[in-house]
Amino acid sequence: MVRLTLPLILALALAGCEAIAPLRTADGPSASSTAEAPREPRDASRAVAPAIALDGPLTLASLALPLSSATAVALDPAGRAPLDDPISCLARTLYWEAKGEGERGMRAVAHVVANRVASPRFPDTYCGVVTAGGQEGPCQFSWWCDGRPDEVVEAAPFATAREISREVLNGTSKDPTDGATFFHNRSVSPSWSRVFPRTARIGAHIFYRGRG
Repeated sequence: MVRLTLPLILALALAGCEAIAPLRTADGPSASSTAEAPREPRDASRAVAPAIALDGPLTLASLALPLSSATAVALDPAGRAPLDDPISCLARTLYWEAKGEGERGMRAVAHVVANRVASPRFPDTYCGVVTAGGQEGPCQFSWWCDGRPDEVVEAAPFATAREISREVLNGTSKDPTDGATFFHNRSVSPSWSRVFPRTARIGAHIFYRGRG
């Protein structure tokens, strides 16, 4: 027997459903109850936000723009949601790549991702850019393939990262990197840094604009 929880009732009401059917997650129809349990708050948030799809991977095109702060929080309230929407992918990148760099440093990294999405040389989605290369490496963003857990552990910097991500996705954030598509920590010197034009130095990172 299906248990009628409040999130399920709200989801069915919003979708205009007349029959009760098993809810399918982005992980597929065979997700176990054990795997689904930690995501219940996220599903509940989706149920009360009609602009967010209730089923399947989320893309920027599937979300209603401009994204509100409430919608951004609903997508990834604690930095533990699956990486299947642009807010989660972008905010998690800012958190792990630049959480010690403050708001300006996070914003700079966000625009590197956005600039890559806009470039024909890179994948055309935020999650595609962030996860390029796979978790086994080599990858484009070190947090994605360093073998460590990807879940957020500090709420305050993640909240900042999520809000910056929302502004970038809405097109209301000014790019402090002047179109950069690459960056690195000042402690390293990759070979491409001697070829690409430098555009900015923000905190511990140096930014570059790729060619083509």
